[in-house]
Amino acid sequence: MTATEQTQARPRGTRLPRRARRNQLLGAAQEVFVAQGYHAAAMDDIAERAGVSKPVLYQHFPGKLELYLALLDEQCAALVNAVSQALASTSDNKQRIAATMDAYFTYVENQGGAFRLVFESDLTNEPAVRERVDQVALDCAKLVSPLIVEDADLPEEQAMLLAVSLCGVAQITARYWLSSGREVPRTVATSLTAGLAWRGIAGFPKQH
Repeated sequence: MTATEQTQARPRGTRLPRRARRNQLLGAAQEVFVAQGYHAAAMDDIAERAGVSKPVLYQHFPGKLELYLALLDEQCAALVNAVSQALASTSDNKQRIAATMDAYFTYVENQGGAFRLVFESDLTNEPAVRERVDQVALDCAKLVSPLIVEDADLPEEQAMLLAVSLCGVAQITARYWLSSGREVPRTVATSLTAGLAWRGIAGFPKQH
């Protein structure tokens, strides 16, 4: 269960198993960080949102940065898992592109705004945050790259460059779609983006 499923505050004093309490605190932290950003958020606000005392919060996370990084790790893993599942959902590479684009749109739309921590963090000057943000982009591209090698018969370094480009198109387009008020229906937006990406990749046929 992710933090986004643990956002409902509980009355103070309610005893929970450690893992359940941790998830509850991450859910509250996500709401506060997304709404206020890292710098404006306070541990007091997060504890209040979770319905716990601040000492309880500090029992699980030594400080605000550690809490932020734990939440960021969870959300990065969620995105990588979504892309992995999309690629595994079919053996047809055209459909894989469509599924991957849909994974990004779904992630941006349905994670309670948590994508902002990954793609729009106000803490990217912090090395530990920058490392995670850069790594999740690489991890997603590394899932896509072998399929480009197989389909287009390109060298690995060239395939990786194209994979980074495809993932970048997916996340930037999905974010724009959300910020523009979803004026284009979701299915149409995903289809248009997938079509553009597939036509681009199709321009690199195998050389015999």
